[in-house]
Amino acid sequence: MAREDGGASAMEVDGGPKSDPGVQKFSINVLQLLKSAQMQHGLRHGDYTRYRRYCTARLRRLYRSLKFTHGRGRYARKAVTESCVTEVRFLHLVLYTAERAWSHAMEKRQLPDGPNSRQRIHLIGRLRKAVKWATLFSQLCSLKGDSRTSLEAEAYASYMKANLLFEQDRSWDTALMNFKSARAVYEELGKYGDLENQVLCRERVEELEPSIRYCLHKIGESNLQTSEFLHIGEMEGPALDLFKAKLEAVMAEARTQQAASLTEFHWLGHRFPISNAKTRVAILKAQDLEKDLQGPAAESLSSEKRLTVFDKLFAAYNEARSCIRNDLVSAGNAEKAKDDLNGLDKAVSALLGQRTIERNQLLVSIAKSKLTKRREEKNEKVTKPEELVRLYDLLLQNTADLCDLLTSGRDQKPEEVALADECVLKTLVFQAERCFYLALSYGLAGKRVEAYAFSGSSDETMRRELKTLHDESRSNSCIEHAKGILEEVKGPENLSKKISTISLSGTDRKLEKLLEKLDVYESAVGDSSVKGVTHIAAFPPAFEAVPRNPIVLDLAHNCVEFPSLENRMKKDKKGFISRLWR
Repeated sequence: MAREDGGASAMEVDGGPKSDPGVQKFSINVLQLLKSAQMQHGLRHGDYTRYRRYCTARLRRLYRSLKFTHGRGRYARKAVTESCVTEVRFLHLVLYTAERAWSHAMEKRQLPDGPNSRQRIHLIGRLRKAVKWATLFSQLCSLKGDSRTSLEAEAYASYMKANLLFEQDRSWDTALMNFKSARAVYEELGKYGDLENQVLCRERVEELEPSIRYCLHKIGESNLQTSEFLHIGEMEGPALDLFKAKLEAVMAEARTQQAASLTEFHWLGHRFPISNAKTRVAILKAQDLEKDLQGPAAESLSSEKRLTVFDKLFAAYNEARSCIRNDLVSAGNAEKAKDDLNGLDKAVSALLGQRTIERNQLLVSIAKSKLTKRREEKNEKVTKPEELVRLYDLLLQNTADLCDLLTSGRDQKPEEVALADECVLKTLVFQAERCFYLALSYGLAGKRVEAYAFSGSSDETMRRELKTLHDESRSNSCIEHAKGILEEVKGPENLSKKISTISLSGTDRKLEKLLEKLDVYESAVGDSSVKGVTHIAAFPPAFEAVPRNPIVLDLAHNCVEFPSLENRMKKDKKGFISRLWR
């Protein structure tokens, strides 16, 4: 649909009647249209494959609705020129073609092991296609669109050109100029229009800022260190995915250079040599992630981000263990090398076990905060004591595995013995807290005896270790004991009250079902003044007496001799010929 007013939404533009290209100017809110399509079709979760398929299906629908197909038999491509743009959907055609090429390139960029040489050539080719169609879109919008649409199209084309140069690792000054051009346009557009459009423009400006700073860093006009880009990479948005991939490649290269100096691994008084370069890189990556968890900025991290860092840390340690065990297989009969690799594997496994305990303790703290929190929203999930019991079961299993690993070696250092003793103390704490929350779960279920027993068990176990938990366990034990006595005392009284209301004369009011009084109108919902639920029919239905056929048992049947009836039977009459064949 063509329009003159630039305030209508982009989706209202799509699919309208044709207009005179010489009089009217088309209007598209490019950023709002693309952002809505990206968030609804995969990019909310970084799924570029799904978004590329959406763009393909969208283009197919546009080609068919515009009757702009490329021939039935032999393929004959039709070019989108100024003369054929008679409605706004032709501009959508060019825009979604650019988006399809860009999403295909980003899909190649997000491969698990990164794109190889052939895939990288394909990736850059798709980015060139995106630049080509984005430039055509900008040219058509400058001729057929209003001023705002033309500005947004220019910003979009500049952004695609900058992405291509950013991926090619060359012409950083040109890439910087294109990024700044796009940022300037979005800054100006963010001052006008409705509130939603202003928010989208400001978000795009924030997404472009890290790429601009990275270009300045590569040119040499910025004093920003490479390690400081990690904090910039914590931002979210589709425009930052290419920057994050580039940043990850830079950090991997830096770790590879640092790995040459990492020849030994120190753990609890032991020193293990590292000969494999992949093992060095994985351990360096894990050490960098541990700095994020234990450094001065760790307190400012939210629980969700800490869990994400833990997941990356586990992946790094598992990669290191995999490399170590592959080296063990190829070590052969070299006893010295095998001893060093076994010790290194034990050290990495112990660190992995320690971080697993820390992660589960973080999950326990999150669950505890939700346990005492009141439900403010209808859809908010509140933790049950059973979930905390399950988490403490995991912690007990983790501490047992770590303690077994630490005590498995022959030559134990004092640091190992101290860590094993700490694991034993943690086991006592986790057992006591597990008993406490198990008592809470039994108390909520109305099982007073079990709740009292587990509260007492938790009290006896942690009387000396944790004063706070001791007080809570003691108070909970007294409460459950009092509730049990109260229920026991009031039990006969409540039973006598219920028995006194029973009538043996049948004069008590019988609840009638709706099926028993069909001749009287009564609402199925029931009367608001009457307490209780209206019953339609009794279920299961009551037994009814049903008449049956009598069973006849004839005892004299086998003793009766019946007369012969052969004389009454019909005899077959045979002819002369049939007698011959007898």
